[in-house]
Amino acid sequence: MADDSTGPPNTYPDIVSAIGNTPLIRLNRLSEHLQASSVWVKLERCNPGGSIKDRIALQMVLEAESNGLLEEGGTIVEATSGNTGIGLAMVAAQRGYRCVFTMPDKMSKEKIDLLRAMGAEVHVCPTAVDKEDPRSYYEVAARLGREIPGAWYPDQYSHQSNPLAHYLSTGPEIWQQTGGKITHFVATMGTGGTISGTARFLREHAEINDKAPPRIIGVDAVGSILKEWFDDGTMGDPHTYQVEGFGEDFIPSATDFALIDEIHQVDDGECFQWARALAKKEGMFCGGSCGGSIKVALDIAERAEEEGRAAMVVAILPDAGNPYLSKFYNDDWLRENGWNPESWE
Repeated sequence: MADDSTGPPNTYPDIVSAIGNTPLIRLNRLSEHLQASSVWVKLERCNPGGSIKDRIALQMVLEAESNGLLEEGGTIVEATSGNTGIGLAMVAAQRGYRCVFTMPDKMSKEKIDLLRAMGAEVHVCPTAVDKEDPRSYYEVAARLGREIPGAWYPDQYSHQSNPLAHYLSTGPEIWQQTGGKITHFVATMGTGGTISGTARFLREHAEINDKAPPRIIGVDAVGSILKEWFDDGTMGDPHTYQVEGFGEDFIPSATDFALIDEIHQVDDGECFQWARALAKKEGMFCGGSCGGSIKVALDIAERAEEEGRAAMVVAILPDAGNPYLSKFYNDDWLRENGWNPESWE
């Protein structure tokens, strides 16, 4: 996002002006076995709301304001796994809107408490129901959006300002930070906005600069249907999983699958193990989806080396680890859910 400051460097007139321009950091200890390739991470926890979803929250609100869909004193209603809600709550606080959010019940208590601390009303809904079930967090949000006077329901899963935010900010930042040398882009997929908008920018600018386009690699959760849909057009048999923030049991229209080259799946244990490794070996305290992203990014770099190529892999780390302290960063929680954290050391 643009820095609208007229003061000294790294000063901003308001909180939303600080969104974006997150650091790109090279992995060292986790990638020390690589010879010619490197893995870099976009540390999105450095956004003021703590995740990459700050970018789409601001873009969606700006469009709603410009189109008269969100007016002074209005209410933002959204279905969220937490981070989009936090981003919207931050933008709403800065602009004076009310917020009402729905969340699935598998999400961490920290996320729910944080949303309420920011003044939002939170409705917790069952996870293990179909999207079309009137109890699902999608359907409850849609109903509240219809019932609350002056409400605006953006629906991040279909809103085209979602990928647009990444086309306007995430993509340009990565292109500039890598000097256009990026060979692979890795991102977890939920709404699909991050991978779609960023991929579109990177592909376009590779073509403009007569460079080979980076390979676009999605990361899906085991239990989600996105990889199966991408591979053979079937919906598969979705089931509940523990990791938060990515994977879906339906196909979001914010995703442009035509821009994606391959999708890999990671399970809960891989996400948790690699997120904890990021914290202990690289000093990056991040969420479970970040662990999944790193697992795939390292696999991609290793594959390139086996093929005799030097790769510059850039992976998105979507959020911080703070909301998960009571879950996979807690050894007792891991043991209660069937994992042995000692085996990961």
